[in-house]
Amino acid sequence: MIFYDCATAPNPRRARMFIAEKGLTIETRDVSIARGEQLGADFLAINPRATLPVLVTDEGDVLAENLGIAAYLEAAFPEPPLLGTSPSEKGAVAMWNAIVEYHGGLPIAEVLRNENPHMKDRAIPGTINFPQIPDLAERGKVRVAAFFDLLEARLGESRYIAGDTFSLADITAFVFVDFARVIKARIPEANTATRAWFDAIKARPSAAL
Repeated sequence: MIFYDCATAPNPRRARMFIAEKGLTIETRDVSIARGEQLGADFLAINPRATLPVLVTDEGDVLAENLGIAAYLEAAFPEPPLLGTSPSEKGAVAMWNAIVEYHGGLPIAEVLRNENPHMKDRAIPGTINFPQIPDLAERGKVRVAAFFDLLEARLGESRYIAGDTFSLADITAFVFVDFARVIKARIPEANTATRAWFDAIKARPSAAL
């Protein structure tokens, strides 16, 4: 297998943490988004959509989305389980991972890509240049604040995002919460359940990657 990574971006970090939690060592090649290497001919030959992360499997399949990478690795290396074991757990992990992506990852990206001058004309990842829309950045800030409230409510009743067991949903949430620092958004001091959860995930070896 070959894992195409970017050390500075949140989505590759999600896959990186998943791989580490599985205890796997996979050949890794770093692709610098800052230098635009994802738009180069060599990488586009691997993933024409110019996004990261990418896992090229031993069978030669190219998996270019976090959920696809996680599903493949879970099936190939089932221990420790990170996508749930029972039907109920599997459903909860999939649901909460989607909730975190939609209510956390997307608005953080909206703020960053529509406000940061370095993202001019790069408001959406991929090969097509899209102009920034400042109103989307302002809307994103409101959505990020609501995301922190959503997490606090959930973690006030559950040890982990999807239930009693650490899962992909925790990796996704942790990476997005940590990455929110780039838009100057942090866990509110009053959100004690979220802060305790965040500190517990941060103490895991995979979080240092």
